[in-house]
Amino acid sequence: MRLHTLHLQAFGPFARTHTIDFDTLSADGLFLLHGDTGAGKSTVFAAICYALYGKPPGDRDLLLRSHHAPADLLTEVTLDVTLAGRRLRIRRIPTQMRPKRSGTGETPQKPETYLSEWTTDTTGQGHWEAASKSHQEASAEITDLLGMSRDQFCQVVLLPQNEFTKFLHADAHGRRELLGKLFRTHRFSFIERWLNDHSRTTEKNRDTARADVLRLAERIHQAAGNDLSTEHTAPTPEDPHTLTEPAQTWAQDLLHTSHTHHDTTLQAAATAKVHLTKQQTLEAAARELHQQQASHTDARRQLDLLQEQKPHQDTLLQRRDQARRAQQAAPQLHAAETAAGDYADAQRAEHSARKLLLPQHADLDTDQLEAIEHTTRDEAAVLTTLIPEEDTVHRLTTQLERIDAERQDFATQQRTSQDWLDAESDKRHNLETRRETARQAEQESRRHHDALDSLNTRIEAAKRRDTHLAKVAKAEQRLTDAQQTATSSGHAYLDIRRRRTEGMAAELAATLTDGAPCPVCGSCTHPAPASAQDGQPTRQDEQDAEAAHQQANATRDAAAVALHDLREQAATATGEAGDTSLTALQSQHTALNTALVDALARAADQGAVQEELRALDTEHTHHTGQHRTATAGLSARDTDYDNLTLQLAELTTKLTTARGTHSTVAARAAELTRIADRLKEAAHASRTLAAAAQTLTDRTEQAVLAAKDQGFDTRALAQQALLGDQDLRAIEAEITQWRENCAVHTAVLKDPALQKAAFQPPADLATATAARDAADEQHAAAAAAASAAHTRTQDLTTLAADLETAVQRLKPLEQAHSTARHLAELVTGNSTSARVRMQLEAYVLAARLEEVVTAANTRLSIMSEGRYTLAHSDDQAARGARSGLGLEITDSWTGRPRKTDTLSGGESFFASLSLALGLADVVTHEAGGNPLDTLFIDEGFGTLDEDTLHKVLDVLDSLRAHDRTVGVISHIPELRRRIPHRLHVRKNPTGSTLAHLTEAAE
Repeated sequence: MRLHTLHLQAFGPFARTHTIDFDTLSADGLFLLHGDTGAGKSTVFAAICYALYGKPPGDRDLLLRSHHAPADLLTEVTLDVTLAGRRLRIRRIPTQMRPKRSGTGETPQKPETYLSEWTTDTTGQGHWEAASKSHQEASAEITDLLGMSRDQFCQVVLLPQNEFTKFLHADAHGRRELLGKLFRTHRFSFIERWLNDHSRTTEKNRDTARADVLRLAERIHQAAGNDLSTEHTAPTPEDPHTLTEPAQTWAQDLLHTSHTHHDTTLQAAATAKVHLTKQQTLEAAARELHQQQASHTDARRQLDLLQEQKPHQDTLLQRRDQARRAQQAAPQLHAAETAAGDYADAQRAEHSARKLLLPQHADLDTDQLEAIEHTTRDEAAVLTTLIPEEDTVHRLTTQLERIDAERQDFATQQRTSQDWLDAESDKRHNLETRRETARQAEQESRRHHDALDSLNTRIEAAKRRDTHLAKVAKAEQRLTDAQQTATSSGHAYLDIRRRRTEGMAAELAATLTDGAPCPVCGSCTHPAPASAQDGQPTRQDEQDAEAAHQQANATRDAAAVALHDLREQAATATGEAGDTSLTALQSQHTALNTALVDALARAADQGAVQEELRALDTEHTHHTGQHRTATAGLSARDTDYDNLTLQLAELTTKLTTARGTHSTVAARAAELTRIADRLKEAAHASRTLAAAAQTLTDRTEQAVLAAKDQGFDTRALAQQALLGDQDLRAIEAEITQWRENCAVHTAVLKDPALQKAAFQPPADLATATAARDAADEQHAAAAAAASAAHTRTQDLTTLAADLETAVQRLKPLEQAHSTARHLAELVTGNSTSARVRMQLEAYVLAARLEEVVTAANTRLSIMSEGRYTLAHSDDQAARGARSGLGLEITDSWTGRPRKTDTLSGGESFFASLSLALGLADVVTHEAGGNPLDTLFIDEGFGTLDEDTLHKVLDVLDSLRAHDRTVGVISHIPELRRRIPHRLHVRKNPTGSTLAHLTEAAE
């Protein structure tokens, strides 16, 4: 990279347009960038970095636009530079506010980037050709050509000595941060993280596989139970070795034992089955003999019981015969019985009907009862026609009650609405008064707020005024002291100059040599040279006095400028704040703030008042409509009430006459209807009783004749012998059932097999059943044991196969985790086999650091006259910390290495400068070998003595021999005498300026 020109415009402290010609400035390969502190020396490098990368150095946001620049002058940077053999021109305009092209005010200026390349056409004429206007494309192309990031560029092109001094004295972690950024070794950190993550992943997979093996082992242990034993030890989590082949051996041994136990249980189950079959046969024979003996005994007992029932069966036969004869006279007997019941019923009905009649009707005959019944029913019919009129009375009464209630409601609504409307005017007046008060308070709060803003401005200005006035007094004293010093130094300088001029002959005589011509007269003989007086000033004395006088004048001028600035600032602050004291302004602020709080509190009532007024308007509309509706409704209800009252009076008079002593007409009509119904029932009952008496006499005579025809002496005997069909069928069924039972049991007793069983001893069924139950239980237990053994064997077979699969899956996972863990420990420096605790990134950086130290020692040997040599160390760090980036320095005077933080300030400077230059060489080579033709060295020379400074400058001169340009950023006066080409940065109240100075120009 070689810089040609840099064009700055309204950038940082530079208010105007400035152009730096690096081709002229770096003609000798070494130039100096100097100026007062804060003038903007580092801004030049910041502009170069911004032009290349679109962002200034560092992570903080640097204010790019100058405060001193005119509003119509855009901030921009243009850099003419050669990168990797290509000459480019980069122009960047940052984001900023600019005046609008039409109208007043400002508008945002978007960032712009213009990349051009110097090309030659076919005729040999060179010109700039536009390459890109895209921020991303331009930045990507420039970064590719440079071969380094912005952080690397800022570190190796601008050599900030403070940072390298920190690097020299830092611990391994601090060096790792800087070297990691420069050499971009984050990929090795990524490898470390990936290997660690991979180790954890393989460990997780292995632990999962181990857990599967242990879970299967636990299931095998549960399936095997406590009755299976093996000489092998079960797998345990405490011994991972038992989770592979030993686990399979243990499971297979349990499976073999389970097969043996299964065969034993199958043999026992077969034996129990044979025994059960034998006991079942014996039990069946005992059960059959028991049933035959029980059947013979039961038949004998049942036949004996039937013979005991023979007298009862004879009685049943006699009663059946009488019932069959009585059935021949049953119709006549039944008719007589029915007639007697009808007569009794008629008597009871006639008696009951007459009990319900009025006393004057109880003794009347049938015809009289019928005549009175007709008369009463006609009177009830007349009253029935008046019953609807009673409903009309009830309806009218209900309507009058409802209308009266509505009249009361309307009257209440009318009074309520009127009362509210009467009180409304006072409420509205009070609310409007409150609203006006709140509105005035709001206006008052605005005035107070504006006054507070103005007063805050005055208070801030008063603070600045008082501060500036205090500084003015001190600055006036400094200016007075500086003026006195300048006057005295001027007198001293003039006195020394006068005295030296007066003794100039003696000074010239001191340079005369016999035979050499006199520079004044040209004579080669010097008969009487002048002699110097005591205390004669020399040329050095005059130069020192002149320098002291110039320094005093500069101090006086600076004090005058500072005083002028402070007076202007104080005057500006006084113009804003006035002459009122800060205490008085603060008191006014407190009082005004209190008044503002009070006004805001009063103004806050405005919203509530508005809501109450809106609510009042709503209520007014509601009550006005309610009053109007209530007045109209009340008038209509009064008219309806009067009409209904007249109708009710007429109907009431008519119905009172009709109902007599009864409560209602319907009640009287119902009473007459009940009397007529009772009279009708009594007449009917009287006629029915007479007919029933005649029928009873006729049917009784017929029944007596029929009973005698069937052999019964009286109708009562025949009636007594008479049975119903159901009773007669029951007697016949009982007789038939008795005869059939006798026949059945007689046949059972005649069965030869039962007779043979009866002569045998009683069967012992309980013993046979108990023996069969015992055999059954024994067989069930043996079968269950065989089934359980079979199930366990099957389970163990399946689980053993699953365990073998899990073990086969675990083996490669164990190996994979072992390998991954070893690699992770190795790259993180935690491996026990590693000689030092060094991480992979630190290992790579240690190799880079060795290269940097080798390159740095080339310059350090010259600067220290061979005394110091830097060395990289990868010894174990203290307290087990990781190592690999140690740095120490060997002093050839003692022959022993020592820590870098024991170097003095000057020694630290040239050691860190050597490191910086060495690092620049290594990073340049790492970035692809693109040469960095221009380097900047920022400060640090003030810590060197004169001899060391000469050695350091000799090293910088050696960089020129390799076609490098070195820019030194410093304010050390000695460097101005050593470096002829200088870029001077001057600061002033209107913005900094740049000037290219040479020794000849000065």
